[in-house]
Amino acid sequence: MPPPTPPEPHSHRSFLSDFILGSQDGLVNILGIILGVSAATNNLKLLLVATLAALAAESISMGAVGYTSTLARRKLYLSEERREIEEMHAVPEIEREEVRQIFRDWNYQGAELEEMVDRICSNPKAMLELMMAFELRISPVYPEEPRNSGLLVGLATIVGSLIPLLPFLLVPVNFLGDVMASVVLSAVTLFFIGAYEARTTRGSLLRSGLQMLVIGMAAGFAGFLIGHFLGASPL
Repeated sequence: MPPPTPPEPHSHRSFLSDFILGSQDGLVNILGIILGVSAATNNLKLLLVATLAALAAESISMGAVGYTSTLARRKLYLSEERREIEEMHAVPEIEREEVRQIFRDWNYQGAELEEMVDRICSNPKAMLELMMAFELRISPVYPEEPRNSGLLVGLATIVGSLIPLLPFLLVPVNFLGDVMASVVLSAVTLFFIGAYEARTTRGSLLRSGLQMLVIGMAAGFAGFLIGHFLGASPL
C-alpha cells in the first residue's frame, strides 16, 4: 500500500485559491453593483463612480485579507512546529511511537518497520517534517507567502472588477446595451475561471465552470433585485 499523499505544496495551492478568491470576488461585486445601479437609474456617471469606488475599496480590503489569512496560517505552522520540536526532546519515546504508527499504517512490519523508524528518528529534520506532514497534515507557509498572497489577491480583485466595466469603458453603445454586454462578458469569464480551477485540480471543466457561473450570476441578480426595489421605493 503506497503512503498517503502529503498536503499539496502550499505555494501552488495558494496561488490557485488566491487567484480565484480575488478575481471572483471582484467580478461578482462589481457586477452586482452594475445591475443594482442600472435597475434603479440609467445614470452612467453614477454607475461609474459607484463601481470605481467599490473597486478601489474592495481590492485593498481583499489584499489585506489575503495577507492576514496567510500570515495566520504561517503563525499556526510555526507554533505547531515549535510544539513538535519540544515534544521530540521532552517525550522522545512517544514521538518515536508516533513515527512507528505512521509507517505501520503504510504496511511496514517487523524488521523493515524498525529499520525505517530508526532511519527517520536518527535525522531530526526528517522526523520533524514527517510529523508535520503526516501526523498534523500541515503544509509549510514560507516567509514571503503572506506578502505574495496579499499582492496576488489584490491584483486579481482589480482584474476581476474591471471585467464587468469593460463595455462601459472601451466600447460604450448605450446604457442598456452596455449592461447586457457586461452580464454576458461576466458570465463567460466566470465560466472560464471555474474551468481553470477544474483544469488545475483535474476536475470536470463543464461542472466547475457552470458552478462558478451560477454562483456569480446569483450574486449579481441579488444586486439587481435590491436596485430594482429600492429604485421603485419613494425613499
